[in-house]
Amino acid sequence: MTKITKLKTGSALEEHSSYSRLVCVDNWIFVSNTAGRCPETKEIPDDLKEQTLQVFANIERALKAVDASLADVVMSRVFIQDPKNTMDIMEIVGEKFKGVDPATTVSCPPLGSDIYKVEIEVTAFKGASSAETVTINIGQ
Repeated sequence: MTKITKLKTGSALEEHSSYSRLVCVDNWIFVSNTAGRCPETKEIPDDLKEQTLQVFANIERALKAVDASLADVVMSRVFIQDPKNTMDIMEIVGEKFKGVDPATTVSCPPLGSDIYKVEIEVTAFKGASSAETVTINIGQ
């Protein structure tokens, strides 16, 4: 029988908008678009790097709650408010996903607030980190 786990963080927006931070369907894990708000202080760092690292900390916290990690991520979607920040943010993304190499989409749409510099959404598969992986390179 399929098991669905819905993770809530207690955020007012989750309640207001009727959504979960994470939904796990058997081994598939879907993490909602995540901003860099610190869960303890409710503040969002203004510094680009600090905010991006907080986004990852929030995602890692959610994944850990269902016995998964960034190493289980198979797809990421990175939403960047200002296109000029793309390379700086993607450098951090590259460090966090070094060796994981998920499929990735990067876009620069307007985000829900001007204070958000980046939001990230991921899809993971529990156990992907220990699965046999084959890399095929079709480039030059």
